[in-house]
Amino acid sequence: MSSSPPQLTPSREILEAQAEIVDVFSMFDDWTDRYQYIIDLGRKLPDLAPADKVESNRLKGCQSQVWMVIENRDGRLHYDAISDSAIVSGLIALMLKVYSDRRPAEIIATPPEFVKQIELDEHLSPTRSNGLSAMVRQIRQFAVEALAAEHAP
Repeated sequence: MSSSPPQLTPSREILEAQAEIVDVFSMFDDWTDRYQYIIDLGRKLPDLAPADKVESNRLKGCQSQVWMVIENRDGRLHYDAISDSAIVSGLIALMLKVYSDRRPAEIIATPPEFVKQIELDEHLSPTRSNGLSAMVRQIRQFAVEALAAEHAP
């Protein structure tokens, strides 16, 4: 007998992480400072092991090279990712802050509203915006697959 899927309600933890990002971005006067902050976040991301930088971990839909590795740790999805572009690595850092080490149902139920709130989508080039969308899709797809596996008969 399989258990019924959990209720998909937004995660307080994810909403708080997003609110924190919005607060930080509100401290900057202009987009030059915001871009520098994003680049600095990217430079602080730990690199992936060479064994993880393989085609099967490469994110499709990004102009830059992006590798993402996922691990299910006691029902929470842990994401590690890096890019060959500093600004894209910064975008990755923002997404990891919001979604890494969260439960699949929480990830699915809590879209990245902070992207609109900080007007990030309006200030990225079309290729970076497409890459960010691809990253969000992949994070959510991993969560959907993990949730389906949890509730498989």
